Amino acid sequence: MTSTRMDAVPRSWLDVAAILAVVVALGFAFLSPPDSSQGEVARLFYVHLPVILGAYLAFLVNFVASALYLGSRNLRWDHWAVSGAEVGVVLTGLTLGIGMLWAKPTWGVFWTWSARLTLTAIMFFVYLGYLTLRRATNDQRSRAFRSAIFGMLAIIQIPLVHFSVSIWRDIHQQPTVLRPDGAQMDDVLRNALLAGIIAYGLVTAALLRRRYHLARIQSLVDLELEQGGGDLAGEAISPPTLPGDQSEVSS
Repeated sequence: MTSTRMDAVPRSWLDVAAILAVVVALGFAFLSPPDSSQGEVARLFYVHLPVILGAYLAFLVNFVASALYLGSRNLRWDHWAVSGAEVGVVLTGLTLGIGMLWAKPTWGVFWTWSARLTLTAIMFFVYLGYLTLRRATNDQRSRAFRSAIFGMLAIIQIPLVHFSVSIWRDIHQQPTVLRPDGAQMDDVLRNALLAGIIAYGLVTAALLRRRYHLARIQSLVDLELEQGGGDLAGEAISPPTLPGDQSEVSS
């Protein structure tokens, strides 16, 4: 078996910066004044919005990397694609969880089938389907090609989710930050939100980098198994023999 060095994911300044930025962002969130109508629970906004923006970023990485793989057939881009999809799924799931915690005291229910909630849940399950598709294909090249097609089609969900409150009547409020006339927020609230966007953007980048490194390791393992260089579990263990058993002939 060819020896391949499988180092642990190396630490970098990005990991440290992400942790420090989250601490600072949480400080801004707790020091900002409570909302006049929702009270203290509105502080979840400073995590909720930045996390879904991080998910959008991760899915955008999946889309771009998928396109680059189709153009180059370089597996490095497939590694970035799966990293974007997996990190995006985690962040979308976190967004849905935080949103449910925010919805209960605000709307009286954990879940309502509004356009944005429904489309966000669909986006979550579609990218789970992307990850399932990858597990259903063993050949690296076939898996990368099929996943790239899937990833390029799935990106249409992001504008649908984001603009759903403008397209359909929804229980959610209209956009607060990404508006043609600018963000409708006080300076203190805007600074707290900006700190959150920077912090969770760094978290997204750090997670993408770590998942990419793991994808490279997995690719090397798969390549060795495809070439017949990998030992199956148990091959090194000889079957037991009874005394006097002559079935084995010594060489």
